Amino acid sequence: MAIRVCVAGATGWAGAAVTRHILASMDGDFMLTGAVARQLAGSDIGEALGLPHTGVRISRTVEEALGAPTDVLVDYTRPDAVKAHILAALAVGVRVVVGTSGLTAADYAEIDRAARDRGLGVIAAGNFSITAALAKHFALMAARYLPSWELIDYAHDDKRDAPSGTVRELAEELGQVARPHIEVPIEQTHGVPASRGATIEGTQVHSVRLPGYVIAFEAVFGLPDERLTLRHDAGAGAGPYVGGTLLATREVMRTTGLVRGLDRLLFGT
Repeated sequence: MAIRVCVAGATGWAGAAVTRHILASMDGDFMLTGAVARQLAGSDIGEALGLPHTGVRISRTVEEALGAPTDVLVDYTRPDAVKAHILAALAVGVRVVVGTSGLTAADYAEIDRAARDRGLGVIAAGNFSITAALAKHFALMAARYLPSWELIDYAHDDKRDAPSGTVRELAEELGQVARPHIEVPIEQTHGVPASRGATIEGTQVHSVRLPGYVIAFEAVFGLPDERLTLRHDAGAGAGPYVGGTLLATREVMRTTGLVRGLDRLLFGT
């Protein structure tokens, strides 16, 4: 039976790519039953994306869209809205796949409790790209053997959340592996301590926001006389995120509670 999917942010950069693939598979694994995009509310989602008429009307809110029978909400919206969307979906028995960044570890803990209380699943990833998941996996492996590291987060100049969801997720999970050695404690820095970056679960994170970047991150590990740099660069298109999002949409049907990170689906880490 096809998984009934509602996409929040269905006309946005990543959400539109996911919605197009779901519409292309309407006779297969997935069925689009709802779409949310406030500025185009009332329009047909197919026509809004330059496709044939689908009969699926764009809703203004997630609550309105979930009035139709739905198995999974896929959220690619905004950091200030996503938590409310997740909790609203769980409250009506709908599982959630989260591609929106900006949530904290405390937010995820609350979401995990809400999902477990209802026997539902939530899969969230700062980045649903397969290659980004590999980079994260390799960084977590490296942290088991190398004592010192920092993270650099690159994005376009109008990205409001910092660090990116990808790098926040990585920093928080690195903190579960070990705390990096820092030769000079940040509070003892001479000059401007803030120039050493933000501390997230023991890891120093530096966010660069400039025109010309899409999304990229580096995990830099240092040893005397050598260093290891793991870097992932995203291109201008949203295509790389579709496969991971749809994989999560399938897997969340068999999930209870929160699974954070595409790498956990790929590698079981």
